[in-house]
Formats: sequence, C-alpha cells, structure tokens
Amino acid sequence: MSNKVWIEVAMNGAWTRALQPNMPVTAEEISQEGIDCVNAGAAIIHAHSLDPDTGKQNGDADICHAFINGIKSKVDAIVYPSSLDIPMSDDPEVRNATSNELCRRDALEWGILDPGSCNFSTRESAANIFGDEGDIYANSPGILKASAKLAAKHGWRPAYACYEPGFIREGALLHRTTANMKMPVYRFMLSDGFTFCFPPRDWAIEALAKLMEEEAPGAPWMVAGLDINTIPLIPKIVELGGHVRVGLEDAPFQSPKTNVQWVEEAAKAIRDAGGEPATAADVRQSLI
Repeated sequence: MSNKVWIEVAMNGAWTRALQPNMPVTAEEISQEGIDCVNAGAAIIHAHSLDPDTGKQNGDADICHAFINGIKSKVDAIVYPSSLDIPMSDDPEVRNATSNELCRRDALEWGILDPGSCNFSTRESAANIFGDEGDIYANSPGILKASAKLAAKHGWRPAYACYEPGFIREGALLHRTTANMKMPVYRFMLSDGFTFCFPPRDWAIEALAKLMEEEAPGAPWMVAGLDINTIPLIPKIVELGGHVRVGLEDAPFQSPKTNVQWVEEAAKAIRDAGGEPATAADVRQSLI
C-alpha cells in the first residue's frame, strides 16, 4: 500500500501582497482557492484572516468561519486559521478567543499553539518585514500552559509551528502534562531567508525526526517554513515518514506560482518518491 503523505497548503500569511502578490486575501478568494487546492491534492488548508482593505492579519472569527464553511461546503478538508490579532495579547483567553469561538460554532478541528519563542530576523536584513531590529515571537511558558488547557477544554487539536528544536521538546512536555489534550501536529519550520532553526537540508530533517523519536514518538510531523521551497526536500520527507506543507505563506517571497501550482508540484513529487497524497479522511483516521 502507498505511503499516505499529507499535503497542507498555507495560503496567505501576514505578508500582504507586497511580498506575495498571488495570495488570496478575502474569505471568498480563500474559499475558492482552497477548494481548488483540495482538488489538486491538499488535505489540510491553513489561512490567515486578513482585513480585506489593508491585507493585514487580524483575528476575525466571522472571516475565519466564512472561509472554513466556504471550503468545507464543497470539499472535505481540514481547515484551520491563524486566528491571532497582531500585536498578540498576553492574556491566554484573549489570544485563543478566536479558536475557542470557532470551536463553540463547531467549525474548528485544529488550532494554532506554537510552543516557544524565537527571534524573527532575516539573513540579509529584516528591514522590509519586521523593521531594522527584527522582532521577537513571544510565547511564554505561562501562556503556553494556559493555552494548552484551553485547547483541551474546547477540543481543538494543537498545530505546533516549531521554529527551533526546543519547540519540539516544549510541545511534547505540554502534551504529556495537559490532561485531555489531543495529539499535536508538529511542523518543522526551516528557512533559507530567516535565521531561526535550520536551513532546508536533508540533514536538518533527519536531525529533527530523530528528536521527535525521543520526545514525541508516534506523533505526526511535517516540514514547512518561511521563505522556503519545500519541494526538493520531499524525497527525504517521504523516506522518513513525514508530511509536507507548501503555499504562499511559506514560499520564497515574490513567488510567481499560485497555491494550486505549489500543491500540484508537491503531489507529483510525493508520487515520484513512492507516496500518495492523503485525503482529509486519511488524516483524521491516522490521528484516532
């Protein structure tokens, strides 16, 4: 039987069209492109709720609900938003309000919970993205513990973006120590352009997969990142039993490709490596 490999597509992100001209912004654009991505082989859709006039990220539950329903009314998919207002609140209830509200509406399967803090700066200059000094992505231990309890209480599955190897260890600890928390999904965040974690290399995936074996044996992981082309890594990902994320949140800036084209390339590379793109039903079944 073919190895079922998940494809997640991260459709937009906080970049605005200044850095990714082809990304969808409105709920209607996200919905239609999300449907097309599922038909091309994606099982998981991740999108940010964005102000339709400015393109800037917000935590609007109504926008999130609109594109979740817009996609799931036409195709079977796991759809989860980045539901954080920027700047992020230090109050866990406020920070997780959109995820918890979407759960109350029975609209959310997965939610964002990134288990650690790191610097966001680019190899050349952070000026075009985060200002001359770069920025800090801050998730304190207290906020993480409270957020994990909220995820368990409301029933959404944590999707971890692991920007440093220590995020894997912290995330595994949260799962072990939080009653009734669903098995998290771990994303290895690699980058060509940013200085967090490792560059996108086969040896990096091997090292992080080894760490997963120690800290979170049996938990699902995928390779993602920011300012990265994931496609050349797919043979190693398939070999090691991982999964794949592509899309215009992750892709090199000013990508000429659409989200659908990124999914199509990933699906072909997975098949060429001996795998088969998973359906949303396959993903859910593997998480039982």
